Amino acid sequence: MKPTIVLFDIDGTLITTGGVGRRAIELAFTELHARPDACSHFSFDGMTDRAIMRQGLAALGLEVTFGDVDRLLAAYVRHLEGTIAAAPPDGYRVHPGMHEAIAACEAAGFAVGLGTGNIREGARLKLQRVGLHGRFPFGGFGDDHEERHRLLAAGAARGAERLRVDLGEARVVVIGDSPRDVEAALAIGAECVGVGTGSSSAAKLLALGATAAFDTLSAPGALEAVLRL
Repeated sequence: MKPTIVLFDIDGTLITTGGVGRRAIELAFTELHARPDACSHFSFDGMTDRAIMRQGLAALGLEVTFGDVDRLLAAYVRHLEGTIAAAPPDGYRVHPGMHEAIAACEAAGFAVGLGTGNIREGARLKLQRVGLHGRFPFGGFGDDHEERHRLLAAGAARGAERLRVDLGEARVVVIGDSPRDVEAALAIGAECVGVGTGSSSAAKLLALGATAAFDTLSAPGALEAVLRL
């Protein structure tokens, strides 16, 4: 088997949080611009945190600078701690098959990381609540780039470094729940195993070009697709 790098998306893929991220973003826009509705007109599916802030600022008719986005992200992280703490347990959970998939990838000697639009600190806070943060020693994050395929490329490069191989020698697998995950994976020449645990069905992800797609990673054949058994 080729050296393999697996990059897991977070929201809608690894976990469901009950919307803690959107609530924290609304609080950040309220704090800095008195406009909790700045991002109410669009879906966050597959978007990076920086892109969300940029689109929210643009919707308010404001000039968008790196500093403006950074200030919003800092406020977002402050509020995210509170929204996570307040989230009820029944709405904040790991999706079926994820614990098993992570363990199986680790046992197979894969480099197991994240491929997420979350900034690093947001990813840490979200995964820490469910005890998963320590399972992902590297990744590609929203801090790396606003465009999803570029952050995935950064995560794949870090995975290759951990495996001590050239990236071109490695198999890269992106696990995600949104059309943007599929598009970004294809853009970097990676496989994509889609899961229908977000707002898109497995059938839709497959039609968009996912290598394989399942309702959850606990479905028959899903883990085999990731491990290529």
